[in-house]
Amino acid sequence: MNNSLSFKNKPRILVFLHGTSIMHRNALGLSREEIIQQIVEGIDDSIIDFISYIPIGNVVEKLTTWQKQGAQISYLSSHMSLEEVKKDEIVLKRYKFPKGPIFYRKEKNWNLPIEEAKPDILIEDNCESIGGEYQMTYPNLDLKLKTKIHSIVIKEFGGIDQLPDDIEELKKFISLSF
Repeated sequence: MNNSLSFKNKPRILVFLHGTSIMHRNALGLSREEIIQQIVEGIDDSIIDFISYIPIGNVVEKLTTWQKQGAQISYLSSHMSLEEVKKDEIVLKRYKFPKGPIFYRKEKNWNLPIEEAKPDILIEDNCESIGGEYQMTYPNLDLKLKTKIHSIVIKEFGGIDQLPDDIEELKKFISLSF
């Protein structure tokens, strides 16, 4: 993880979608542990109904607050086809997420979409329900990319509500995370 806060006052923030920003609709009202159990057991059809996904917590408000302070918001999808990414796009529009491009893997390698997005900050979850770190983005990037990105890892389905609203406070949060 890069520990020098060299990005500009207006950082480029790339936020992972599935499990970090949005979740299946039947997870609403459940604890994080119950949601993870749904995923692990595959007991809910809404898990694969991506067009019906909903925001996690107050993610829309948090991202809007950062965008109003000048942050450039973009999104990272776990999908690997444009057809599936269009479903994410519909969800983002439906819930009025801040406008921003959606990046995705066209192959199994995370390096290409990250190189294209050029984020200063990558916010993603710990992928607890699908195997942990080996499924995450940042740990699987080339070292060259890792040195350019500040990684924030949250608990899967925990939301980003606990992150600072103020961009300057977010920078301090990142530097304290090392």
